[in-house]
Amino acid sequence: MRTSNPEDAGGRRNRRPDELSELDKRIIEHLQEDGRRAFTQIAAALGVSEAAVRARTNRLVERGILQVVGVADPGKLGFQQALIGIRCEPGHLVEVAEALAELPEVDYVVVTAGRFDILIEAVAEDNEALLRFLADRLQRVPGVRDTETFTYLRLVKQTYQFGTR
Repeated sequence: MRTSNPEDAGGRRNRRPDELSELDKRIIEHLQEDGRRAFTQIAAALGVSEAAVRARTNRLVERGILQVVGVADPGKLGFQQALIGIRCEPGHLVEVAEALAELPEVDYVVVTAGRFDILIEAVAEDNEALLRFLADRLQRVPGVRDTETFTYLRLVKQTYQFGTR
């Protein structure tokens, strides 16, 4: 039988499945600072075992809360990037967002409120490849009404150290 007491028998606070513990948040913050930081270092800084850090990190990855990746600047690798605002035909928002997420040139898809229904970021080998993507692939996604493309000239800031608040 469940009680209204927020503490379970082990003294831990009952949490919703999507809620993070303070330890989870601190682990994420350490990995945001340096995704290559050793679990032993994080464990020592937080006063817990390496096994606890490893298990919690694995759980965060499995739940889709955390990704540990090397982030490169596409412009410095010679790629062309663009932010593209998309307006959808009424009733097609989710279908369009899911179809866009499947395109290999698209690395970011977000459903928005405001002037555009969806914003995507696309990465192409060069301007010609970006043009082919815009003309041949993006405009042919069923439910796309119109688009506006913002080509990146210079990436001034890209950070993933926003903490967990």
